[in-house]
Amino acid sequence: MGSSATLLPLAAAWLLLINLWTFQRFGADKARARRGQRRIAERDLLGLALIGGTPGAFLARRVFRHKTRKQPFTTQLQLIAAVQLGTVIGWWII
Repeated sequence: MGSSATLLPLAAAWLLLINLWTFQRFGADKARARRGQRRIAERDLLGLALIGGTPGAFLARRVFRHKTRKQPFTTQLQLIAAVQLGTVIGWWII
C-alpha cells in the first residue's frame, strides 16, 4: 500500500472534522450575536475555512443565515474558496 493510499483516509477524516467544527463555530457565533454576547472573531472563522472548512462555512452561512451580506468577510471567504478550488484542480490535472 502506497503512502497516498494511507493519506487519503486521513485527509477525508480531517476534512470531515474541520467542516463539522467550522459549521458549529458559525452556529455558535450566530447564537452569540442573538444573545448580545462576545462574538467569535471573523479572522478565526476565516481561518477555519482556510484550513479546509470552506464547505462547512458556506453551508453554515446558508443554514444559519449568518454573515451572508457582511463585507469584506464574504469576499475573503470567496477568495479562500477560489484558491482552494484552483489548488484541487491543479492537483487533479497533475
